[in-house]
Order: sequence, then structure tokens, then C-alpha cells
Amino acid sequence: MIFSQDNCFFKVCDQTEGNYEILMKITVCDDSIKDLLDTEKLLLKYKTQYPDKDFEVEKYTDPSRLFKKIAEGRLTDIYILDMLMPKRTGIDLGRQIRMSGSENIIIYITSSEDYALDAYEVRAVRYLLKPLDEVRLFEALDYALSYTMAKTGPTYMIRTKNGLLPRAYSKIEYIESAARKLELHLADGELLQSLFIRTSFEEEVRELTEHGNFLQIHKSFLVNLDYVKQLTADSVIMNSGAQLPVSRAKAPKVKREYLLFVSEKCR
Repeated sequence: MIFSQDNCFFKVCDQTEGNYEILMKITVCDDSIKDLLDTEKLLLKYKTQYPDKDFEVEKYTDPSRLFKKIAEGRLTDIYILDMLMPKRTGIDLGRQIRMSGSENIIIYITSSEDYALDAYEVRAVRYLLKPLDEVRLFEALDYALSYTMAKTGPTYMIRTKNGLLPRAYSKIEYIESAARKLELHLADGELLQSLFIRTSFEEEVRELTEHGNFLQIHKSFLVNLDYVKQLTADSVIMNSGAQLPVSRAKAPKVKREYLLFVSEKCR
């Protein structure tokens, strides 16, 4: 018999559609190319010093282009905005971010102290004067990244060749143990491979199994029940299309836990 979450009148939220991305994105907007590049250099320096705090940087010199993107609902996690720009000011951008219903982080950088009250209006977390002070910017980034990570809920830390990387529980589709390494398969298609693990697979994923939505279906596979599309007699089919084996020994428990999970979602 095949069991599916589609059997009841609900649709499990596809968390790839939300703002759960742990590879955070920082948008910098400054009409001065020199200032923009100076800010980018400091961001890259911060990233080098703290490799576990991973993020991408998106740059704009035209505030109107960024305004349009925000108006379309395409938001990033953290905004570093110049205050005084032609056509659209940093405050215009901040108001549009808040009009979208987002509480994403806004940091203003400016050559003038005159707009601090305006920054307060859009709930900016920092108001930094140019030329940027490295210590103050890094402190602002510490706060911004910690706040953004906290919004995503609990995170799983995986030790990779690029350092210790956090990924939200809600983004993990399944984990595979292969050749004494963990392979994290994320809902957005990202694949992370760990360094060699020194403990058992069960021990490595214990925090996830205790979380509630994760279930070990095989000695080598742990799945996030939110992303299970179907359960058959000997396998589970994930939303991504991956078909994973269910061991004979674990099959009764897998069936029981999955049906319980689905019934609770259907309430």
C-alpha cells in the first residue's frame, strides 16, 4: 500500500518558498562605486575571519533597481544601504522593505548624521558614518547575522572542508551516511558533504531525531517527514523525487510514525 501526505486535505508547506535560507544574503546599495567596493572588501574580510558565518553579497549602484526588486517581494536577509542616493534614498528603500511586511535587517551607512531619526522610523538596527569603521561594521554584522539565524529556528552544524556550516532543520530534506561521511541534502537542492565522522551515524544525527520531524528509516538514511511525499512498503519518496530505502527492521516503526505525523497534519 502507498501512503501519501496528499491523502488528506492539506498541503505541507514547501519551505523552499519561505525565507529559510541559511546561506544568508547581504544586499549592499550605494551609488558611489568606490564606497560600494570599500564596503564589499570589509564584508569579505569579515567572512574570512569568521568562515562559519557564510553569506553571499549582492551589490547595487542604482537604488531604483533594488526598489523594484523589493516591491516584487524578492527580499534578502540583510540590507546595507547608503542614505543619500539619487531618485531613491535609503529611507525610500527601507520604507518599501517594511511595507512588504519584512523585519529583515537594515543597516544604514552615510556621510551625514542628519537622518538618524529617519532611520529610526524604518527600524534600522545601525546607523554608521562613512568612512566605515571596521570594528563598528563587524559588530553590526555580528548582530545582524545572529538575529537572522535565530529567525530560521534551530540549526544543524555540519563540519565540512570549508569549515563549520549551519543549516536550518527546516531546510534539511534528508541525510545520508556514505563512506564515513554525512551528506546533507537540502530542500533547495544544495548538497553538503561532511568530513569523516568519528562516531556512529545515529550519534551524529541524534539532535535531529530528538527534534521530532526527523525519522531514521535505514542504517544510512534519516529523513525530514515534512518532505516525504509517499511511503511504500520498502521505500520513501521525497518531494525532490529521491527514492530512499526503508530497512525491513525499521519498516513497522516508519509506517507507524509516518501515519501519525500525517494524521496530526490533517487535523
